[in-house]
Amino acid sequence: MEDEKIIDLFFERSEQAIQELDIKYGQFCHKLSYNIVNSRQDAEECVNDAYLGAWNTIPPARPSPLLTYICKIVRNISLKIYYRTAAAKRNSTYTIAMEEIEACTTDPKTVECEIEAKELARIIESFLDTMTKENRVIFMRRYWFADSCRDIAGFVGLTEKNITVRLTRIRQKLMEYLTERGVYV
Repeated sequence: MEDEKIIDLFFERSEQAIQELDIKYGQFCHKLSYNIVNSRQDAEECVNDAYLGAWNTIPPARPSPLLTYICKIVRNISLKIYYRTAAAKRNSTYTIAMEEIEACTTDPKTVECEIEAKELARIIESFLDTMTKENRVIFMRRYWFADSCRDIAGFVGLTEKNITVRLTRIRQKLMEYLTERGVYV
């Protein structure tokens, strides 16, 4: 079913909207959540909470694209669970991915206000615009979706070693980019 028809079902307050959303994007949402929380049960709970969140926000929202909208909800809920239950443990793909990227950004404790965090996000977005489409996909799959290098390799058709090397080079370029803009000291 097309996204627009699913959204129309939400506007009609039809429970079929949740079923169609799950059929179309459920597997993707579960994988995203599992990559962060590292627990099938917690991932299931996060996805169900995300569906409830979508139910409560559509209407009035008419998200486009729907996949991005639901993934953002799933990711935010999963991160809350992650920080609540496993922040001290190195037990998930998300933890490992964040440890890789944290060397490229300033310590979150030194970001004194939300405006600085938004500026950092804007700079990273402009950095992503300088990359090839394939490298942007690799970066986003690793650091937004928390996919493993093996999963990314399968997704883009490269070897796991190639993905690891590319991510290392991308992080180095990001550090240089941030340094040039006075973000990384």
